[in-house]
Amino acid sequence: MSNNGKTFSNDILRHKAFLKRLQNGGNVVVAEGYIFEFERKGYLQAGTFVPEVTIEHPDLVRLMYEEFVHAGSDVVLAFTYYAHREKLRLIGREDDLDKINATALRMAREVADKHGCLMAGNICNSSVYLPDDESTHAITEEMFKEQIVLAVEHGADYIVGETFGHIGEGMLALECIKKYGNGLPAVITMSAPSGHTFIDGTDIVDGIKSLEDAGAAVVGLNCGRGPETMLPLLKEIKQVCKGPVAALPVTYRTTSDEPTFFSLTIPGTKSRAFPLDLCACLCSRQQIAEFARECKNIGIEYVGLCCGNSANMTRIVAEAYGRTPPACKYSPAMEKHFIFGEKSKFKNEYTDKLRAHIGGDFD
Repeated sequence: MSNNGKTFSNDILRHKAFLKRLQNGGNVVVAEGYIFEFERKGYLQAGTFVPEVTIEHPDLVRLMYEEFVHAGSDVVLAFTYYAHREKLRLIGREDDLDKINATALRMAREVADKHGCLMAGNICNSSVYLPDDESTHAITEEMFKEQIVLAVEHGADYIVGETFGHIGEGMLALECIKKYGNGLPAVITMSAPSGHTFIDGTDIVDGIKSLEDAGAAVVGLNCGRGPETMLPLLKEIKQVCKGPVAALPVTYRTTSDEPTFFSLTIPGTKSRAFPLDLCACLCSRQQIAEFARECKNIGIEYVGLCCGNSANMTRIVAEAYGRTPPACKYSPAMEKHFIFGEKSKFKNEYTDKLRAHIGGDFD
């Protein structure tokens, strides 16, 4: 009886820990973007984007958790994105569903406990759900259930449901977290397409508000859009939502002409950049800093970066939100650079000749 009592007590504490961080003007910095980072490192296949790396190289997943916390993330988001049954079916690894999810969740909990961080479970777009096909709703619910139950078993503080293009799938994710999540808070973020409505025709702002009204602890946007094209929507969402709002854009230079990273073209060409040449469209550090500062100014409480994120970008967001994570020790100090730094620190005869031969006027 006492053991059960302790378990119940721990569950209550976990349920409250996340919400407590957001009270009284609080905010949470969240690092995402594992999929693209591991693809860049050569441990994940573009196209399928299945996180096989979790069980093939678990040490590297743990290291990335550590890197993001070191950079300022308040949350260890378990790397269970696309570790659902439909994605695993594509590569013949459905039998590894429990192993991949459990491994990711266990390591996330361990790293979070080590650093005093929150740990979040994660479910995402199913690539199965169709608005008018009830049979796909049942399949998607079962997929969500499998991952949610495992997240609860491994001590998640809350559960993220993200990157939904249909408001109905986002709503189903919320319902499943409420149904199978043992009371854990739900963060539901939608992926805004190029227009003003989700795929099913629902107005983006109205759809986000409906998720809040249905009981999501945090609502907002992730993925799809970059900082420039996500910010206008965030400002509208903040005007209608009463609770915390989430902002997690991709780190690419989307524009009004190319509003999502799917629509980006390689600069100077008409070739599509997604996904292999998105590096040519990456935001500058200054653009990420400006986005983070603007999010703080308009009151975004749950902030981070999605596809294209890296530890140095997470540090920039964390610093904009007043954090001083360990990685700040290594924030740039260009005044110490032998070419571009403060001239008084170096021999003029050396630096002047270098500056004259590198091209451009930097003084």
